Amino acid sequence: MNAAKTVLITGANKGIGYETARQMGALGYTVLMGSRSEARGREAAESLRQEGIKAQFILLDLTQQASIEAAAAQIEQDFGRLDILINNAGISLGGGVSPSQLNLSDLKETYETNLFGTIAVTQALLPLLLASSAGRIVNLSSGLGSLTYNSDPDHEHAAFNLLAYNSSKAALNAATIMFAKEFKHTPLKINSADPGFTATDLNGFTGPRTVKQAADVIIRLATLPEDGPTGGFFAENGEVPW
Repeated sequence: MNAAKTVLITGANKGIGYETARQMGALGYTVLMGSRSEARGREAAESLRQEGIKAQFILLDLTQQASIEAAAAQIEQDFGRLDILINNAGISLGGGVSPSQLNLSDLKETYETNLFGTIAVTQALLPLLLASSAGRIVNLSSGLGSLTYNSDPDHEHAAFNLLAYNSSKAALNAATIMFAKEFKHTPLKINSADPGFTATDLNGFTGPRTVKQAADVIIRLATLPEDGPTGGFFAENGEVPW
């Protein structure tokens, strides 16, 4: 078994996930790059290996339980434990459509990845995370998932009334709290991260922030010390209101 510290990042073949993988690899972690596309995942892992990073592709489709179980079995066989899980993969459907007109299929598909798939991955990997002496889970949320921001008509997020995406991230935040409560008496720490409005294909590269800036809070939560927080929601400048 490999003694190196390991981190699994879902949706790691592009955007924030790829940059997070690059930065975690630069810190000396063995990076397991989850991707539902084998071609893109292998290409991304090879790109990081060219930089001297220990990167390994893992086929992982959050909407397929068999894929999740196979990934967990592969990690157990290769490493025996998992030190960090970064639940980065996410989608946004139905953008620009008012809540009353949103197609329910778009709502369900968004939840399948952003909430149900993320929870399924977390559940499957918990035994391996608990085998680590300092397990960490970072759930990629968004300021758009803050109920406080959504209910404030003067907040900058108020203009983005995206029922599927926003509510799925609010639900993910609730899951963060509940998982953290369950494992509060263990070394495992579980937090939500708000990377800010970042230029990715999720928003047509309209965000003003870079993926490097977005990765900062993720890295910080992934590498929390023993006395770090759990069950919180954080951006680069501190806590985000639920």
